[in-house]
Amino acid sequence: MLEKDRISYFYDGDVGNVYFGPNHPMKPHRLCMTHHLRPHKAYPIELAQFHSADYVEFLHRITPDTQHLYASELTRFNLGEDCPVFDNLFEFCQIYAGGTLDAARRLNHKSCDIAINWAGGLHHAKKCEASGFCYINDLVLGILELLKYHARVLYIDIDVHHGDGVEEAFYFTDRVMTVSFHKYGDLFFPGTGDIKDIGEREGKYYAINIPLKDGIDDASFTRLFKTIIAKVVETYLPGAIVLQCGADSLARDRLGCFNLSIEGHAECVKFVKKFNIPLLVTGGGGYTKENVARCWAVETGVLLDTELPNEIPNNDYIEYFAPDYTLKVANLNMDNLNSKTYLSSIKVQVMESLRSIQHAPGVQMQEVPPDFYIPDFDEDELDPDERVDQHTQDKQIHRDDEYYEGDNDNDRDDGTR
Repeated sequence: MLEKDRISYFYDGDVGNVYFGPNHPMKPHRLCMTHHLRPHKAYPIELAQFHSADYVEFLHRITPDTQHLYASELTRFNLGEDCPVFDNLFEFCQIYAGGTLDAARRLNHKSCDIAINWAGGLHHAKKCEASGFCYINDLVLGILELLKYHARVLYIDIDVHHGDGVEEAFYFTDRVMTVSFHKYGDLFFPGTGDIKDIGEREGKYYAINIPLKDGIDDASFTRLFKTIIAKVVETYLPGAIVLQCGADSLARDRLGCFNLSIEGHAECVKFVKKFNIPLLVTGGGGYTKENVARCWAVETGVLLDTELPNEIPNNDYIEYFAPDYTLKVANLNMDNLNSKTYLSSIKVQVMESLRSIQHAPGVQMQEVPPDFYIPDFDEDELDPDERVDQHTQDKQIHRDDEYYEGDNDNDRDDGTR
């Protein structure tokens, strides 16, 4: 009998309690809906393993009440409309980044085979600036952690938006291969991810972009995904895989334009799992939050080899899933603008790039650096009531400004959300 995978799952209730502000499509509350192991909160010195120290310090310092004093810094670090300053911003970053760092460390120490952090996957953040609702790039931090133990790490991104922040971070190295399946063209954010962008210097051919058009469906997407990823794994021989499962590639997403069902999206997760390579799974985008919750619940089941019943059982968030109260959501009746000829040309170009890689790159592994500095403290001396108090909001099932009757993902007339 095959041994079951050991899976680590990271969740902190506080990550769902922050509010980006009225009319903003990013709703961290979706994470409370997906879940009802608490990671450590990443320390500033850990975040600075990728991000510049002055950027991390600014995120730590800025608050809604003081932002008017820092107009030039807000511009410099790209904080504003898409990346607003809100209450507990830095703690939010610490929580989701800490989850991805802990996930990577558990994989490194072989404490598990698969580690999940649905709060992570914020792939747009750059070294010195926020971008696309993302402040700290937890994926880059997690990959850097994995590189301590693995010569090669494969990053796969199925968010509807290009994984530009991760690609940029590793564009000049062959130790990380980035593979992003995304919408490209029509000025779609972030505007990067052309198939011709393949990496530079030592990283040439180690960035793979699959630019797609509106309306791609399950059959087209999964066929292309499986063909490319199978060849990538065969050629690159990664020691670990990071899979970003942005749910904005689903049909009916508030900001997306693809036509994937939850089953189609989850099929990609199932396919990657079958390689039996240490796997770190994160969330990402997703702006029709009841469908995000459905998707990541189903994919948690996939990673646990457990098929969930279609009927959603009664739970604290059941109102969101009316009127059907089911997990499965049908595709839309929309045109697939990705012709067979177009998809075939993408496949040919990607395979040509992979043929340019003579063999999986090697690296002389030196003494493994320690897991990064964590201040010493005695957990037994901590006040257990204080720990509970920090998370009493986890009992608050929904925010007054996050839920109301009707279409849950459009704003109220009075501007609240």
